[in-house]
Amino acid sequence: SIYKISSLSQGGRVVAQSLGGVLVNHGSDNLQHNVLLNVVEEMAIASGTPVPPVYLLKNEDGINAFAAGFTTNDAVIGITQGALDYFSRDELQGVVAHEFSHIINGDMRINMRLTGILYGITLLGLIGYFIMRGSSVGKRSKKGNQAALLGLGLIVIGYGGTFFGNLIKASVSRKREYLADASAVQFTRNNHGIANALKKIGGYKFGSKLETSEAQSFSHAFFSNAISTKFSSLFSTHPPLSERIKALDPQWTGRYHNTDTTNP
Repeated sequence: SIYKISSLSQGGRVVAQSLGGVLVNHGSDNLQHNVLLNVVEEMAIASGTPVPPVYLLKNEDGINAFAAGFTTNDAVIGITQGALDYFSRDELQGVVAHEFSHIINGDMRINMRLTGILYGITLLGLIGYFIMRGSSVGKRSKKGNQAALLGLGLIVIGYGGTFFGNLIKASVSRKREYLADASAVQFTRNNHGIANALKKIGGYKFGSKLETSEAQSFSHAFFSNAISTKFSSLFSTHPPLSERIKALDPQWTGRYHNTDTTNP
């Protein structure tokens, strides 16, 4: 855990790069990139924080975004290509404002530490698995039996800890998402931008899912669920889309946008 947290100590750019993010620079001829940078600058002013570097997950069709880092000085904003392709400017603004809430409220710092702790606990279980596997090869002996018991104990501790750790991660994250949604409305003075962004995710064939294997480690840092889980209601790091939308738009009829035909 200490090793993992230390490896993340360089800030959000480490997370963005591990997810396949590419830094978006000023002076680009790409209209999408320029709009994104302008929106990030606007929301930095609205939230009273420094303008963070912006990373684009170019190979991700899912609609999602994230903030990562320990402080406002090493924070980054990340967004998927799917979000740039399908969000209007108001929707993009609402999502970026949501991520700025995570920056100023310290949520991303909690997320980074949770990532490190869960990494260490999971590693215990993996060590136990390989000890048991090694002890089962060859002739059985007293030492082999002891090693098997040690491996079993580490598996119980590791995977048991991971189970409860993921429950805690999900519970903490779900509560902070409502606050970030409310803060996005405060920063933008517009509840429809972020509400419509959520409606587009609900009506999109790829949803908010990411392809990168690193999405599991940082699932609690994203704007919407980045992974599929077997026990979605138990381990989901985000409240259901319908509940988030209802909180933002009480008049919502329950119909999602047909996103695949509404590319702006």
